[in-house]
Amino acid sequence: MISKPLILVVDDSPEIRLSAAFILEDQGFTILEAENHHYAQTILAQNSVDLILLDMNFSLDTTSGEEGLSFLTWLSQSDFVMPVIAMTGWSNVDLAVNAMRLGACDFVEKPWNNQRLIQIIRQQLKMAGLQVQNQKLKQQLESVAEQDFIWQSDAMVKFLRQIDAVAATDASILLTGDNGTGKSHLAQRIHQQSDRASDAFITVNMGAISQALFESEMFGHKKGAFTDAKENRIGRFELAKDGTLFLDEIANIPLSQQAKLLRVLESGEYEVLGSSQTRHADSRIISATNGDIAQLIGDGAFREDLYFRLNTIELRVPSLKERFQDIVPLAKHFITQHGKKYKREALTLTPSAVQALETYHWPGNVREMSHLMERAVLLAQGSSLEHQDLHLSTLKPSNSLPMMKIDEAEKILIEQALALSHGNAPKAAIMLGLTKSSMYRRLEKYGINEQ
Repeated sequence: MISKPLILVVDDSPEIRLSAAFILEDQGFTILEAENHHYAQTILAQNSVDLILLDMNFSLDTTSGEEGLSFLTWLSQSDFVMPVIAMTGWSNVDLAVNAMRLGACDFVEKPWNNQRLIQIIRQQLKMAGLQVQNQKLKQQLESVAEQDFIWQSDAMVKFLRQIDAVAATDASILLTGDNGTGKSHLAQRIHQQSDRASDAFITVNMGAISQALFESEMFGHKKGAFTDAKENRIGRFELAKDGTLFLDEIANIPLSQQAKLLRVLESGEYEVLGSSQTRHADSRIISATNGDIAQLIGDGAFREDLYFRLNTIELRVPSLKERFQDIVPLAKHFITQHGKKYKREALTLTPSAVQALETYHWPGNVREMSHLMERAVLLAQGSSLEHQDLHLSTLKPSNSLPMMKIDEAEKILIEQALALSHGNAPKAAIMLGLTKSSMYRRLEKYGINEQ
């Protein structure tokens, strides 16, 4: 539900405040009233006011406007940021100029013209909204959305079904899996299929934030909040308001900062650094890690209560080794993608290159393949890529086998494939290029049990 703009009317006259309330509430605004600047300061500390309609004289028989100017001075030195429309019953050009210098956005005379007052208020609210949006856009790094890839392997088809089933909910999701499996891309897929798709998708690498800047990065800061705070900064929670906040590398967040993140997730409340005003977070949380959180919890390096907040649903992204059917199609996808980027289109893979791709162990998963294909496209001499163009031979697998009998090597490979597929014999058979029946014959031959 879209909230109504909240307008604070500051005037010593109850009749003026009542008149303004009747007019503005009829236009869909929510009104708060203050009879003087002291009460107005209290209201501002307790409410997120969108605009102030300010009488320049709070005391009877005062026409100088000094009280209003004093309030504007205080407001300019505070951490409150909202448009102010000054009003007075005494037409005074100098007072209007001074009010504008101290931060007032516009000036109206009492008695006001109703249509003009409403027009000015709507215009100032619109301009304030544009300023916030511009600041958000300024802070966001532009990114080019990766062309979606149609996965063909059973492992990924099953995984994507799980994602599609939970995307429309607002549940927090924790994506786990090896480094480079594409967790950030999958987080975007979840966002795009959620009810928040029309709002922002904000990514933050938790491992790249220093402890000193954690609060500023996540919650924002006010100008002057610390030595280097030369201007206001919008935090990631505010950038992701009504959208999705993706916390990548969540296992790397320092223990000292985990309590601050937990508080926001539990209460939905936070404060901008340098401000005492409580704000409310409203974003869907998706987090990701390639670390062993269970081990970190056991070692006392990660809070268990934070883990429970993050993993309402926990999904493990399969490694590329478990997606044998995707390896060659994915390689062709990256060749096309990078070929367009470097104007090296129409490149093809030779049979020897295909074999090299299928027999490689892919420790860096999808990210590694993208980098290798990009390099191959850049260095290609002809219209086709040979196995030597991929430079896979220089990246020897860490589990290479010493010289031994063929039967011994076959047994070791089968055991490794079973371990990688978590005991799933059909998946292990695909990795080894075997049929299911051939795989089961070998399991029986070597006395190997499925895990």
